[in-house]
Amino acid sequence: MRPTGYGEITASDGSKFTMPSSNEYQAGARATDLYNECSKVIPADISQVQIDRVPIVTVDPDGEVITGYLIADNYFELYVNGNLIGVDPIPFTPFNSAIVRFKAKKPITYAVKLIDWEENLGLGTEKGRSPFHPGDGGFVARFSDGTKTDSSWKAQSFYIAPLQSPDDVVEKGNVHDTPTLKRTYPEAADNADCGEKCFAVHYAQPKDWYAQNFDDKSWPAAFEFTLEQMGTQRLKAYTNFKESFGDAKVIWSNNLVFDNVVLVRKVQK
Repeated sequence: MRPTGYGEITASDGSKFTMPSSNEYQAGARATDLYNECSKVIPADISQVQIDRVPIVTVDPDGEVITGYLIADNYFELYVNGNLIGVDPIPFTPFNSAIVRFKAKKPITYAVKLIDWEENLGLGTEKGRSPFHPGDGGFVARFSDGTKTDSSWKAQSFYIAPLQSPDDVVEKGNVHDTPTLKRTYPEAADNADCGEKCFAVHYAQPKDWYAQNFDDKSWPAAFEFTLEQMGTQRLKAYTNFKESFGDAKVIWSNNLVFDNVVLVRKVQK
């Protein structure tokens, strides 16, 4: 498992931030492995997965049992109706996928914290093609109640880096936009050569962002990206289970490269 950077930084105005984000990786229950090279769970297809052995988390005792398939670059935390269902078993790499089961009744509020991890703390970069490589993100999920990731979800960014200048982030209403920066690889690499002198823009995460009654009406719609832009089409954690993920789309906020912490929500009625 690849090590990650994690700690606290102080912003220019004195605000303190946990980098890349506060999370429940240590405290939350791990989602069940669908494909995980570290734990030697590497089924060739869904027929080799014992779905009935996946623990069922009870959210609503009178609800229906729902099965979900998830893959994130790099990390997810899934909440249903305000309850933490599971966290990604691997925070960084190698790339893995997970399966969850829970009992809930409609309307169902799905809320997911997504983190693109970093190794250079506070810079939004990792060791890749260069010592200060800007990683990218992406999230795909499909649930047996008909919910799937697409642009009907809401998605808001809260940590944007690496930036040549804080002015790279332009606020358009409630959209945290980066109009002068490319949004996917490989074009985005040209905008990320600031090394140790990078800037980052942070927004405070609402404490109740995962709650059923949280008002996300002002959040932008999620952006859809292709499997190729996320790199999912070459990952066995995805390709071995294409039928399970169905036509779920890759989603993120509007920049797959520079937006490093994204919260997404969907209400399934």
